[in-house]
Amino acid sequence: MQDIIKKADVLIEASAYIHAFRKKTVVIKYGGSILGEDKIRRSVLEDIVFLSLIGLRPVLIHGGGPNITERMKQTGKKTEFIEGMRYTDLDTLKIVREELDYLNEKIVKEINLLKGSAVSLKGEEGIIEAQKKRGKKDLGFVGEVNKIDKNKIESHLKKDFIPVISPMGLGQDRYVYNINADEAASFIAVSLSAEKFVLLTNVKGIMRSSSDVDSFISTLNIKEAKAMIKEKVIQEGMIPKVNACINALEAGVKKTHIIDARIQHALLLEIFTDKGIGTEIVR
Repeated sequence: MQDIIKKADVLIEASAYIHAFRKKTVVIKYGGSILGEDKIRRSVLEDIVFLSLIGLRPVLIHGGGPNITERMKQTGKKTEFIEGMRYTDLDTLKIVREELDYLNEKIVKEINLLKGSAVSLKGEEGIIEAQKKRGKKDLGFVGEVNKIDKNKIESHLKKDFIPVISPMGLGQDRYVYNINADEAASFIAVSLSAEKFVLLTNVKGIMRSSSDVDSFISTLNIKEAKAMIKEKVIQEGMIPKVNACINALEAGVKKTHIIDARIQHALLLEIFTDKGIGTEIVR
């Protein structure tokens, strides 16, 4: 009986959040090695389907870096990173497009099998307008976002579809560009005036010290986040994720979250419980 009562308590705790976020847009970025883990992916997609069924409007942007790297190994092509970005020549671009298309279709199919209603939106098909990214060295067909066609995304949200978007963009020069998925997701969250922007990772969230399990930070603001980057408390792969959150917040997104997708139903625990389970970055 106590177990049943606890379940009822959870529903009561969640009801206030369900009411607050109903018809609100939640932009979720999901990529990296955790995208390739079947059990984790199922849990994440179950959460996204649940969000849609109870009236929220989830939008999923996926990456595919590990898949692309593995495919390049198989073809004997060397992976080169410049300033943290994958150098993308025409051969690499072909692999990137094929792998992202494969993942996009796979995710859509799995959401639909879970009784959700997903739609595939490929960034280079007019969803994301891009331009060539300029760096200290030439990056090839690496792009940055110019503009998001929010009307195309919103038209599907209004029909209760879950848009699944790949991070590729089309330039006015008609070239297709490979775009960092965190950056693309941040721009999409801003364009849709999202209530929440959630980055799924394979770590608990932001830590003051990676070696100290008790140094986890549940909440911080933009000023604190910038200081932690400057002080090198936030390092390496977490930097672009935190910057994506900061950029989204400064452009009007209400709240951002970095959470560990390895925790079963992490999305639901973060959104529908008082304490959450990841790091929340606020204005």
